[in-house]
Amino acid sequence: MSNTMNIMIKNIINQQKEERDILLSRQYIHRMDEASIAGYLNTGLIKLITGPRRAGKSVLALQLLKAKNFAYLNFDDDLLLKYFDEDSVIQTLNEVYSSYNYILLDEIQNLPNWELWVNKLYRRGVNVIITGSNAKLLSHEMATRLTGRFVQIAVFPFSFAEVMRFHEILIPPPTEQTPIKTGNILNQLKLYMLNGGFPETVLNPDILKNYLASLFDSILLKDILKRFRIRQTQQLYDLSNYLLSNYTNPYTSNQLKTDLNFNSVSTVQKFIGYLEEPYLLLNLTSYATKVKIQQKSPRKTYVIDNGFIKARSFQLSPNYGRLLENLVFVELLRRNYQPELSLFYYRSHNNKEVDFLLRNGHTIEQLIQVCYDISGSKTLKREIDALAESSAELACSNLLLITWDKEEVIVKNDLKIHLIPAYKWLQETPSLKL
Repeated sequence: MSNTMNIMIKNIINQQKEERDILLSRQYIHRMDEASIAGYLNTGLIKLITGPRRAGKSVLALQLLKAKNFAYLNFDDDLLLKYFDEDSVIQTLNEVYSSYNYILLDEIQNLPNWELWVNKLYRRGVNVIITGSNAKLLSHEMATRLTGRFVQIAVFPFSFAEVMRFHEILIPPPTEQTPIKTGNILNQLKLYMLNGGFPETVLNPDILKNYLASLFDSILLKDILKRFRIRQTQQLYDLSNYLLSNYTNPYTSNQLKTDLNFNSVSTVQKFIGYLEEPYLLLNLTSYATKVKIQQKSPRKTYVIDNGFIKARSFQLSPNYGRLLENLVFVELLRRNYQPELSLFYYRSHNNKEVDFLLRNGHTIEQLIQVCYDISGSKTLKREIDALAESSAELACSNLLLITWDKEEVIVKNDLKIHLIPAYKWLQETPSLKL
């Protein structure tokens, strides 16, 4: 490589070091306990941090490495991608970061054939931490090229528990609970349910609509349209807007093909997969013991953060029932449940629906129903009957109904159905762990 190119690489890495140092100087909400940090860093395996854009992956990586000597490369930099050369980059990193113990590679999926280079660094004994915004791409390449050589953490926008910590609001023990304190907590939950938990919008709620609308469009453009060279731009936008506006509602690919004038069902399915990859819109299948039945059943779409719904959906007024269900879905992702593996919805033989079925191996672990307003006797009966009927079909007696503010135990057919307020259930979120 020419001397001019070497100088260019050195300038880029020096500029990125200045950016790194500025980021390190800021205060952030801690999302991982010290024991987990130590365990994560001490392993010689490649560390992979995935999640949506702007959810805090880079910040978490910087928190992990704050007290360490580490080098940094940000592949969201077009100049670095343009002039990237392995030998020149490694030489310059060793010059700029003397005797570093770790290397942080940010948004690595932007570098073509990145996994080959990361594998080479691993074989040389470099302790590597990488972040990326493309779930399936990263997981596939890591599994194919780096089998057994990595550990993964998924980072999502702030949970309700993290937002409450940020605002320094504690949930009081039952003996100290008062109507005023409960009302204040419910007010915070309603704001969170509407605004979501992207760090920038938690810090600056006034920018929410503009910021998240721009972020949504940026993900469509950078992570989908450009990456997959999609020419049917309008169809992708129409599909994303349709699914965003109809979150939590069941759909079929045939229905979408007809409603949105797609040429084929396969194109619809391909585009839906593209929307899932950058953690934008995620899909839930119905649970069935036979895979073919499962694959043919309608799916339900969920949005990775409720703030996107406020910023981009065409709803005239908030649908609190659907917003709460979406919130619970994302919380289950935080608790490491995975759609199509351990997380489903369920429809009974009599067509009664349970919002979430949690599975651990071959065992049905829990059935969860979400209902914002159970003040009407018919509504409560509908939710309880769906849980009871599904319980009998699935031989699962761990039944939960997440409500807005009701807490009690209801007994039906010798089954105990636990009602819990959403704010209490959401507070159970643990710190990020391996």
